[in-house]
Amino acid sequence: MKVLFWIGAVLMVLGIASFFVPIPQSEKEGIKAGGASIRIETIHQETVSPVVSAAMILAAAGMMIAAKRRRGSN
Repeated sequence: MKVLFWIGAVLMVLGIASFFVPIPQSEKEGIKAGGASIRIETIHQETVSPVVSAAMILAAAGMMIAAKRRRGSN
C-alpha cells in the first residue's frame, strides 16, 4: 500500500506547514453613488487552527502506520 503511505506523507507535510504558513483572505467593500464609486480592499492573513493542524498530523501518522503494517503482513 505505497499509495496510502504517500498520501499520509503529503498530509503530514501539509499538517506541519499549516502551523506556520498563513492563508491570505481578502474582503472588498464599496459604495457607489451616481457616477462615483469608492472601493476598499482589506487583506487578512490567518493560520489554520492548531486543533485542525494536529488532527491532520495525527491522521497522517495513522495512515502511514497502517500502510507499513499492511505491507509487513503480506
